[in-house]
Amino acid sequence: MKSTGIIEDNVNSLLDVYFRLCSVEVNCTNIARMAAVLSFDGRAPWSNERMFVSKTARIVKAVMTTCGMYDGSGEFAVDVGLPGKSGVGGGIMAISPQRLGIAVFGPGLDVKGNSLAGWKLLECLSDELDLSIFSSRRGCADDVAFG
Repeated sequence: MKSTGIIEDNVNSLLDVYFRLCSVEVNCTNIARMAAVLSFDGRAPWSNERMFVSKTARIVKAVMTTCGMYDGSGEFAVDVGLPGKSGVGGGIMAISPQRLGIAVFGPGLDVKGNSLAGWKLLECLSDELDLSIFSSRRGCADDVAFG
C-alpha cells in the first residue's frame, strides 16, 4: 500500500497506532454503548450529548456494512442485515439505526475471523425483532425449510 501511494505516512508508526488500538480493553457494555452512539448518529442516547458529528457516524456505519466483518461482510449483511464490526477477540458490535446498539461476545471464530456464536445470535435477534436495514422478515426457523 505504501508503494502504490495509498499509505503516505511511516508504516511502522501507523502499525504501532493500529496495534495499540487493537489492544484496548473493552467489555460488552462498552461495545454496546459505542454502538448506541453510532446508532443515534453521534449522540449518546442516555444523555443526548453530541459525541461526534452525524456525518462521521454515517461514514462509520457504511464502512461497517461493507467491510466490518472482514471477508464475511456480504454474508453478514444478508444474514443479519445490520452494520457490524467484529474483533479478533470474539466481539461483534452491531447497529440498528435510530433504535439500538448491540454487543455480543463469543470466542470461537470462523475461518474469516468472526465470532460463530455471536453471528448466529445477532442473526436470530435481528430476525426476531425485525432489525434488518434490508427488512426481509423471515425468522431463524426458515433456515430449516430452505436449508
